[in-house]
Amino acid sequence: MLKRTVIGLFATALALVGGVVAPSASADVHAAAVTITYDDSQAAEFVDVVAQGVAIWNGAVENVQIEKASPGTDADITIIANDGWPQATLGPVFPGGSGTVWYGRQAVDEGYDVVRIAAHELGHNLGLPDMKPGPCSSLMSGSSAGVACTNPNPDAQEIAWVEENYADAEKPIERQTVVIGWLD
Repeated sequence: MLKRTVIGLFATALALVGGVVAPSASADVHAAAVTITYDDSQAAEFVDVVAQGVAIWNGAVENVQIEKASPGTDADITIIANDGWPQATLGPVFPGGSGTVWYGRQAVDEGYDVVRIAAHELGHNLGLPDMKPGPCSSLMSGSSAGVACTNPNPDAQEIAWVEENYADAEKPIERQTVVIGWLD
């Protein structure tokens, strides 16, 4: 009992003289999340699937959130359905940026999971490169995990990378625009 009291008094004294103490559980230690927007007006039949991919990322990360752009406003990410293979620009995309996801029907026609494709391509916009070959547990392994892989969730390493990309909204990471395809 005496030991706990002494430790408690020491922590209080340290705080009073400007020492460093761990923040309380109720303290808000996170900066506001970066918010980027997407336009799905050209996503055709993939609108709902893209929304599922967005929800996966929004549930997995804290430093960035993706929201649907209001009609008539400029979006940071444009989703376009096409007949080729899925592709996306490599980010990270920040507010006022220009990212694109080409949601290719060819991968869907070959049997790849539609939600996994959406989350994977959005991962590129968030700054993740392909990690191929890779296991199904890695979202960014893309097509190398095979048609049977239906995992749409990023793994811990992928989440950490995105969190790092958006950790300091005042100093966005500058990267060259690169288009990465589902089969690359």
